[in-house]
Amino acid sequence: MRLFSQRKTMIVLFSIVMAGLLIGRVYSHCQIPCGIYDDPVRLKLIAEHITTIEKSMKQIQTLSKDSTNLNQSTRWVLNKEDHADALSQIVTDYFLVQRIKPAAEDSDAYQKYIRQLTLLHQMLQTSMMCKQTTDLTHVEKLRELLEAFTTAYQG
Repeated sequence: MRLFSQRKTMIVLFSIVMAGLLIGRVYSHCQIPCGIYDDPVRLKLIAEHITTIEKSMKQIQTLSKDSTNLNQSTRWVLNKEDHADALSQIVTDYFLVQRIKPAAEDSDAYQKYIRQLTLLHQMLQTSMMCKQTTDLTHVEKLRELLEAFTTAYQG
């Protein structure tokens, strides 16, 4: 009987591990306002993604001078795109969907609301441009937009 119990436990554990491996990418945030996550951390994560995008662009520029570095170049391109996507996901799933609340057009809060929406939309577009190019001016623009959004959001 004990052997059957151990076997059953092993099967359950194996199933859990396999399910975890097969699920693939797991997102760390649902769209339930649980209050676990905080704004300063999200803003810092966006800043880190911008820095990683910049490093990736610089590496791509350096490696593209020598055609023997094609594999490494490809890895940096994928890294750049992953971080641009992660930045966009924070902007969309955290700020746009959960944190930025609509305001009535006749209220004082309406202009702040429009400013925040505009800055977040510009961040999404600039993040897309970072995916399409290795132009470092887009990285600088992202930093400026993040700073402006932080001020508009916290102020």
